[in-house]
Amino acid sequence: MKVIISVSNKSGIVEFAKELQEIGWQIYATGGTMAMLAAADITVHSVSDLTGFPEILDGRVKTLHPAIHGGILAERGSARHMAQLVEHGFAAIDMIVVNLYPFAETVERPGVSLAEALENIDIGGPTLIRAAAKNFKDVVVLVDSADYTLVLKELKEGGNVGEQTRLSLAAKAFQYTAAYDAHIADYLRPADPLFHPTLTIALEKIQDLRYGENPHQQAALYADSPRYHHLASVAGLSQLHGKAMSFCNLLDVDAALNCVREYSTTAVAIIKHGNPCGLACGQELLDTYQRAHAGDPISAFGGAIGANRVVDVATAREIQQTFYEDIIAPGYDEEALTVLKQKKDLRITQADFAALEIRERRPCSWTQFDFKRVSGGFLVQTRDEVREDDITLDVVSEREPSLAELMDLLFAWRAVKHVQSNAIVLAKRLALVGVGAGQMSRVDSVEIAVRKAGSRSVGSVLASDAFFPKPDGVEIAAAAGVTAIIQPGGSIRDDDIVRVVNRQHMAMVFTGRRHFKH
Repeated sequence: MKVIISVSNKSGIVEFAKELQEIGWQIYATGGTMAMLAAADITVHSVSDLTGFPEILDGRVKTLHPAIHGGILAERGSARHMAQLVEHGFAAIDMIVVNLYPFAETVERPGVSLAEALENIDIGGPTLIRAAAKNFKDVVVLVDSADYTLVLKELKEGGNVGEQTRLSLAAKAFQYTAAYDAHIADYLRPADPLFHPTLTIALEKIQDLRYGENPHQQAALYADSPRYHHLASVAGLSQLHGKAMSFCNLLDVDAALNCVREYSTTAVAIIKHGNPCGLACGQELLDTYQRAHAGDPISAFGGAIGANRVVDVATAREIQQTFYEDIIAPGYDEEALTVLKQKKDLRITQADFAALEIRERRPCSWTQFDFKRVSGGFLVQTRDEVREDDITLDVVSEREPSLAELMDLLFAWRAVKHVQSNAIVLAKRLALVGVGAGQMSRVDSVEIAVRKAGSRSVGSVLASDAFFPKPDGVEIAAAAGVTAIIQPGGSIRDDDIVRVVNRQHMAMVFTGRRHFKH
């Protein structure tokens, strides 16, 4: 039995080859793989011994030869195929162990040249993999070191690898080369048009989840590959404590992470069912958390917390007073972690906030997109990411907002982006005091936000994710004591709305941008 080994990622390959040799397999390898196996005292032959032809073009051509691919593609049950192998002096190849040049990792490095990227496009490797996967009934194909143990077990127990395992390995092999090609295509395609006629996405499963949105649904977490795009994301978080994550846990943790990432100052968000029920900015983490929790302490129960600073013990003790499902932060003091771990049901997670800009180096095109499943396909859009210098604040009221109001307005405008449409938030002293989310009419969202805020609405500011179609929402806000409003503008009744604002001596700012979130 003959195996060809040619691996870029050499993890576990020496141990695997030794086991194959012990059960009588003849091992052939290329370049660096051959040198590594020989250094480990494994009897290994060059693929040139199969082809009778040396590696050429600086190793670009070494396995692209009929002796190799004839030996892989020949159907063992075909007398004609086997006779042709004999006629040409070719040997049957029974296993291919191949993984590919690290193209995706290479192009992620800052300053990588096109020439270097092209040199890391593997040609012979994918050809070997695809050939073996096509003829999986006769040839075992391995692209993942995690499968070495299973293959060895079956070889030792039955003398061969079962057909179901071969089929599974072949499917994995085709998926592997498809993902590899997706990264290459993404790197080489021009920036324009943004939406190309076809789009292939390479995803890597990170973990199976306890269940989906409901217990009868199955779920898993996949990451855009390569995984280091996600050092500062839910796909790259570390779980330090608590039960396994479910679909909804990850959705809320992601929402918390995205909320606090909006702010450079200390920020704490409390998320419930995907919406911030509490959000505050400040100087000290403890005070910031307390003001975020005060935004809606009833809804906070069972929610998820996000913080953009390392959690200290004082804040941990305060957090411990409320039941939460999840928390995400860039880190935890040792004593704070001890305190939080006393809550057995609290999932404690950590993300590397220092790595936030990694994905800005050269993001894959699909990492720039949001996807929404619809029947028969996907809706694809760019992310709702607007830089501050892309927004022009247009004061349309007679009264200019005060400095304090302006700070609250900008805080609220960032917050409303993370609330389900129709979205209204009330804020005071850099903290949410009322939220109206996901209503079919904007005036209903205003009423809910005002009711949530209660007496705290007096002296607060309001942010709306889209324009007011009628003055009624503004009138309700004014009656509740709201002093300033920030909204996109653009309604055919803007003049009517501004007249109400001026009559109530309020301030209003148009942004010219909308933040729908469906």
